[in-house]
Amino acid sequence: MSTPQIIPQRCPQCGAPLPLSGEHITCEYCGSSLIRQGVSPAAPSSKEACGVHFKTIAYVDQQGIGIEAFRFLIPAQWEFEGGVHWLLNNPGMPAVIAFRAYNPQGAEMFEVFPNISCYWTNNPMVMGMFPVGSLYYGNEVRPPIPALQALQELVIPRYRGQMAGLRVVQREHLPELMQKLRPAPNGITNADGARVRIRYHHGGREVEEDIFGLVEVNRVALPMMFGMVEHIYWMADYLFSCRALADQLDKLAATFMAIIHSFRLNPQWYGRYMQISQFMIQNQIQQIHHVGEVSRIISQTSAQISDMMMESYYQRQGIMDRLATQFSQAIRGVDEYYNPFEERGIELPGGYNYAWSNALGEYILTDDPGFNPNIGSNLTWEQMARR
Repeated sequence: MSTPQIIPQRCPQCGAPLPLSGEHITCEYCGSSLIRQGVSPAAPSSKEACGVHFKTIAYVDQQGIGIEAFRFLIPAQWEFEGGVHWLLNNPGMPAVIAFRAYNPQGAEMFEVFPNISCYWTNNPMVMGMFPVGSLYYGNEVRPPIPALQALQELVIPRYRGQMAGLRVVQREHLPELMQKLRPAPNGITNADGARVRIRYHHGGREVEEDIFGLVEVNRVALPMMFGMVEHIYWMADYLFSCRALADQLDKLAATFMAIIHSFRLNPQWYGRYMQISQFMIQNQIQQIHHVGEVSRIISQTSAQISDMMMESYYQRQGIMDRLATQFSQAIRGVDEYYNPFEERGIELPGGYNYAWSNALGEYILTDDPGFNPNIGSNLTWEQMARR
């Protein structure tokens, strides 16, 4: 019996050399999940890398509302951890979404950080009771700061401060994100977006990470006996990052764009979340003492989602899409395909000629016209049309 011949290949995503054996492999440089397939009937033992494989993560908020909260795509060999975390102490933000998806065999990672909710006022009596650094109804007491400053002084020290050799290598102000926000009914809403790229050592290797974020400031002025008192509620939100080996991050822009573009909150979950927050505010509930109370509040609110809530939902999705576009510095962008199983469009890394999907929310991208994932599979794959 002759020894099977393996044709050396490079990763179609980042161009790095691939292992010389194995049918299902993961690029150790960018984390792309790849499949090898015979190149021709005349050489059935010869194999080549032919595509990129994505899977869908659908997270169910079992702790709180009990339904799917969000879904998004990640490379098939990556792992996921985290989800919805109920804080229980902040009526305006009773829960946050925080998670990471990462390549267990490499440095690549996509992470969403918890929102940082803050409060400030010019009322000396309130400041005397709640000094800087304390909590005011679950909000951190500190003056508002621009997005670049928030990333460098709040986000990076909290979530990356322990990393060895950490340094900032790029900073970028993203003023166009302000166009996505409209004035709030009870005050003036200002928005400021930014990106900071850092380098540090992780697992014995140097990595790069882009951290994005938005700062929203809501000011409410109320008349008091000695004049107008201003209450400032501000938040650092839309906080997420993309990480890879040093000098590889820009090459993986299409993969990270696909992850970010695919992220979708469930409008039903978001509507119930907003109703819980409004119920707590209107009924002056300062703190939920245990998660079981979430179910009680849900039973007392309407399942109907108001137009205002839906407008807020679509606004959040628009900002996420704009942040995804800001990340891309690569030639490859994203292509949109029609998913026949979900009957909707899906955006995937561009530059491939063929795309396949199955009912489990998995996707394979390839340039091989002869590749058919139905061969040797117990799943039904359908080729998707580019839109």
